Amino acid sequence: METMNRRSAIALGVTAAAVTPLFALARSATAKEYGPNEGKEIAPGVRLVEVGTGTSDIPAYKSISIVDIVFQPGAVAPEAVMDNDMVCTIAAGEFTIKKADKEFKLKEGDMYTCAKGKTDGATNTSAAVGVHRIAILMAA
Repeated sequence: METMNRRSAIALGVTAAAVTPLFALARSATAKEYGPNEGKEIAPGVRLVEVGTGTSDIPAYKSISIVDIVFQPGAVAPEAVMDNDMVCTIAAGEFTIKKADKEFKLKEGDMYTCAKGKTDGATNTSAAVGVHRIAILMAA
C-alpha cells in the first residue's frame, strides 16, 4: 500500500468536502423510486437520470454533475472507458463492479471511485431495482 503524503491527504479532504454537500443538495443519497421510462436508456435495463449540477470549488474541476443510474434486476452496464473522474455510491441494491484489474461486490451505502480513462462496468446482482448515485467531476 502506498503511503499518503500531506499534499495528497489535503487534496483528498478537499475533494470529499466539496462533493459531500452536492450529495445533500441532490436531496439524499437514498434511492428515489423511478418509473420504467424515466431518464435515458444507456444499456438494456439501465437508465441514466440527471439529478442536478453545481459549480466546483476544487481547482481541477469546473462543475460536478449528480446522476442516478437505475438498474433493473440482473441488468448490466458493460465495461466502458470513463470520460471523467467520478465518486459513486450504491443508493439501492447490490452490485458486482468490474474494473480492468479487479472485481468486487458492493451493497447499499458502499462507495467507490472511477478514474478518467479507466474502465468500469457494473451488474445489479440483487432481485430489486438498483441505483448508483454518481458525482461526475467535470474537468476545468
